[in-house]
Amino acid sequence: MEKLYCEGCGAEIQTEDKTKSGYVPQSALSNEHIICQRCFRLKHYNEVQEVEYTDDDYLRMIHQISDTNSLVVKIVDIFDFNGSFISGLQRLTGKNPIILVGNKVDLLPKSTNHNKLIHWMKKTASDYGLTVQDVFLVSASKGQGFEQIEAEIEARRNGKDVYVVGCTNVGKSTFINQLINRSNGVEDAITTSYFPGTTLGFIQIPLDKNSFMYDTPGVVNRIQLVHYVTDKDLKLITPKKEIKPKVYQLQDKQTLFLGGFARFDFEKGMKQSFVCYVSNLMMIHRTKLEQADSFYEKHVGDLLQPPSPETLEMLPPLVKQTIKIPHEKTDIVIPGLGWITVPEGGVTVSIHVPKGVNISLRAALI
Repeated sequence: MEKLYCEGCGAEIQTEDKTKSGYVPQSALSNEHIICQRCFRLKHYNEVQEVEYTDDDYLRMIHQISDTNSLVVKIVDIFDFNGSFISGLQRLTGKNPIILVGNKVDLLPKSTNHNKLIHWMKKTASDYGLTVQDVFLVSASKGQGFEQIEAEIEARRNGKDVYVVGCTNVGKSTFINQLINRSNGVEDAITTSYFPGTTLGFIQIPLDKNSFMYDTPGVVNRIQLVHYVTDKDLKLITPKKEIKPKVYQLQDKQTLFLGGFARFDFEKGMKQSFVCYVSNLMMIHRTKLEQADSFYEKHVGDLLQPPSPETLEMLPPLVKQTIKIPHEKTDIVIPGLGWITVPEGGVTVSIHVPKGVNISLRAALI
């Protein structure tokens, strides 16, 4: 019997085990378009069912690309560049050329210098050991920047297959849906959601008579905050509109809480403004440093929300890291939340983030 694959997530269709990926009831096999029960419930009820794949399973799937002669389009979330970067991608995809695409550009303030951002992305990719042919900025949800990337893909693939890769939750399937919609008017051809692990196998989309574009499973990167939060909290910390910078003028020995997910202590330095770039739904609270510990213990999950009480049960404890910021405008990036800009530098700060979430510094983008 010919194997069937879910048109939503790419999982092989099966009718035996409801708890495993690709399950459909026997009666659904006669449908013209077959999507698994998981995709059906995701699409119509926004419910997410657990799947049996491990993190390594996803990496093994991506590694199959190294045996092909193709073009690789690597999608990253501009709002979470470090958290959404696949380390070792060059090894996983072999000698195939790679185009780097920064998604969700519509979420950045209009004052962002796009050329500066592209230059930073190229340099950071190189620092990670990844050689890229070029870098593009797009909004998969809005269709922004797609004329350029469509032309680039067509020029560089030269008749070859195209594999679209990325970590979970970077907008990979939304990116492909946008390409499909622009070419033939079909909307939401591939199941999309806020939630990690939506695509479970390679989904094959014809480009011409001889070549295909493949949507691939999202690689799980455990430094992403997304893997430690409930669906409800994920919606709150994932920006949906242009970020509105929030400015706080602080004396030393003052603290900012980004909900209950992160804490920023101004340890030492001259009074100055700090700018927070996070989801507009994220509540920020200011308090004195000497009261910060007790304030957190008393209010986390309540006044300091998100996280919700449900997320708190699985969230790793906050771990402190103290940083000296030189005399230059610097961004402190918290993967999955956003970043805090230190405009003047020359300060000492401490950042408290869930254990396993790696913060990073960069020259300020804005």
